[in-house]
Amino acid sequence: MKNLVNYAVAYAHKGLSVLPMLNKKPLIKFADKPALTEPEIRELWKKYPFAQIAIRTTGFFVIDIDTADAHGHDGFKSIDEYEHKDLLIPTLEQRTASGGRQLIYFKRNDIEVSQNIGWLPGVDVKAHINNYIVIAPSEHRGKKYEWLNQNPIVTPSRELIELINQRVTGTSHYVGKQTYSTEKTATSELFEEIVNGLGETGGRNNALASFIGGLLFRNVEVETAYELGKLANNNTPKSLPPKEFERTFKSMVNKELKRREMATKIGSRVETKHG
Repeated sequence: MKNLVNYAVAYAHKGLSVLPMLNKKPLIKFADKPALTEPEIRELWKKYPFAQIAIRTTGFFVIDIDTADAHGHDGFKSIDEYEHKDLLIPTLEQRTASGGRQLIYFKRNDIEVSQNIGWLPGVDVKAHINNYIVIAPSEHRGKKYEWLNQNPIVTPSRELIELINQRVTGTSHYVGKQTYSTEKTATSELFEEIVNGLGETGGRNNALASFIGGLLFRNVEVETAYELGKLANNNTPKSLPPKEFERTFKSMVNKELKRREMATKIGSRVETKHG
C-alpha cells in the first residue's frame, strides 16, 4: 500500500472534507467539526502513512448501490427496476472495493435531502454531514476504489430529492401527510429477526454476527444488544447452543469495543495536537 497524502491534500483543495481511514473506520473524531486543513492532513498521514481516504457528505450526497447488502438485496437490480431511474442523471461515479457503485450529486439549495439507509433494497442514500464515503484510490482488503468517469458532479432534480425524502422503497400507503412503505428497510428487518429468529441451521452464526453488528452499528448499548440477541436466538427453531451464542456475541462485541477504543485514543491525540 502506498501513502495517499497527496491525494488527500488534492481532495481538500477541492473543498472536500477529508478523513483518514483504517479498515473503513475513521482514525479521528470528526462529527460536527471543521474540515481538516492541509497541515493537519500532512501530519496525520505522517503518523499513519498507510491511512486510506474518505470524504464527508457535506455539500454533496451519495446514492450507494451495493452488489448485495447484509440481507442479500441486489442494489443494481433495484436501480434497474426503479420506475424513476431516468432521474439519476450522469454525474461523477466510482466503483467501490466490493464492486458496488456510488453516484455523487450536489445537494440542492431549495430542498434538503434526507439520509435514507435502505431507500431501495440494496441502495442507500448517504447525505448526513457526519456521514462519509471511502474514495479512490483507497483500498480495502486488497481491492481498490476506482473512479468510473471524469464527469463533473451535477445537481439532480428537485423531483429526485422529493422521492428520496419520501423514504419510499416499494408500494406506499398514504395516511394523512405521512408515507408508509410496504418494503422492508435494514432496520425493520432487524426488528423482524428478533421475532422470527436467525434462520436456517447453516447460517445461524453469520446471521447472529450480522444481527449484533447491525445493532452496535446503530449505537445500541452492548447489554441491550445481548438481550435482543438472546431473544432472536430463542425464537430460532434450532437455536444456537449457549456456548456458541456467547462465543459469537463476544467476538462481535470485542471487535466493536476495540474499534471504539482505538478511535477514541487516536482522536484524543489529534485533538491534543491541534486543539
